[in-house]
Amino acid sequence: MGEAKTAKPAPEAIEALKKSIKRLNSKAGQQKMDLHDLAEGLPTSYETLLEMAQKTYDIYLELDKLKKQLKTWEEL
Repeated sequence: MGEAKTAKPAPEAIEALKKSIKRLNSKAGQQKMDLHDLAEGLPTSYETLLEMAQKTYDIYLELDKLKKQLKTWEEL
């Protein structure tokens, strides 16, 4: 069977996605710095390490998904 073609999203949707990526990229950078600071201070506050690492992972996972979506949209 043939693959269904996806319609190219409106330019406004692409710009909105780019803005979302920019905001999330900024948030990801701050989260990375916070995790780095926590790691440098170990063993102090080690209790929060897993929670902060999970939050950092989740942000970067979402950022990766949005970047892949943007790439797909731009290739249409």
